Amino acid sequence: MPTVPRTAHRLHIAVSAADPYARGVARGERLRTGIPAALDVYARLFALGDITLSGARADAERALDVIGGFRPAARAEIAGIAHGAGVEEWQVGVLNARTEILARSTAVPPGECTTVVRGGLGAQTWDWHVELADHWHTLESRGARHTVVGLTEHGILGKIGLNSAGLALHFNILGHLRDAVGGLPMHVLAAVVLAEAGSVAEAVDLVRSAPLASSGSFALFDAAGDAVLLDTSPAGVHEIRPDERGVLLRTNHFLTPSLTADEKSWLYQPDSAERRDFVSARLDRVPQLPAEPDSLVSLLTTGPDEPPVTCLPDPAKPLGQRWATLATVTLDPATRTARVLDGTPADIGVTEWRVLTAVPR
Repeated sequence: MPTVPRTAHRLHIAVSAADPYARGVARGERLRTGIPAALDVYARLFALGDITLSGARADAERALDVIGGFRPAARAEIAGIAHGAGVEEWQVGVLNARTEILARSTAVPPGECTTVVRGGLGAQTWDWHVELADHWHTLESRGARHTVVGLTEHGILGKIGLNSAGLALHFNILGHLRDAVGGLPMHVLAAVVLAEAGSVAEAVDLVRSAPLASSGSFALFDAAGDAVLLDTSPAGVHEIRPDERGVLLRTNHFLTPSLTADEKSWLYQPDSAERRDFVSARLDRVPQLPAEPDSLVSLLTTGPDEPPVTCLPDPAKPLGQRWATLATVTLDPATRTARVLDGTPADIGVTEWRVLTAVPR
């Protein structure tokens, strides 16, 4: 059975500074080798889609201008990361805009992730290129409005996590025909939401205010019990509330009918619908819906003859097509706790969870 190579000691970065540039410098100093290594992998992925590094640089510089216009603090933190890591700012910009840059390529389809939220708990598989298995870390960032904990890739401001106000965010990629560089990168938006928003309502308002040119989905839920899925695209932001079971379930296709006509369905289908239907059917068969994190994660464990919710790489496939579950994450906003497993849902009991708590500053 194929496996995912795992680093022996997963990097954890903890930073604390009121000044965003200083927070960035502290992050970058821990990533002096990690950022160049991640850039090398992405350069190879870009090349598969005939995206040159000079083209990626131009895309990144446009994205940095948008970031600076929308949230100067986020731009300052990126500049700090670059300084701390000893690289140029546009290179860190490339990493933060990697989703939008890769959207220009038809040779490198996006990865797949599955998210389920129920009863104030969330669980997700983060599936991405196996070549990036060593190029992510867990994070505790203090100094913005809220303390943030979770995981992200080397050089990228944010991804999956929760904050000290009790707001949790899971992140899935979507694809729309109008996706382009020129708006706020989705990963930067995720970081800004967690740094600034104290509730689902605040988070939704923030997302709606952002200049968007690409697509993604945030599963947002908070300690007060509010929860929503967002279908976010250049055509607008749409809300999906929990179903009759109290469940939010997300894979990688739009759930808003008005957006499906312009969806890049060939990127994700039929895989995305099969994964969502499979997990939904499992939920229907559970006598009592999971009320604790490990039971929720068990819904995401699949085998060889089932849709690849648990994703293992196919070594026979070429670069750009070897998907793997790089991490499994649970979020509990009531306790401000994120748990990150350096493995797939099937690795529970074999691999230890890294437990992170977002304590107010």
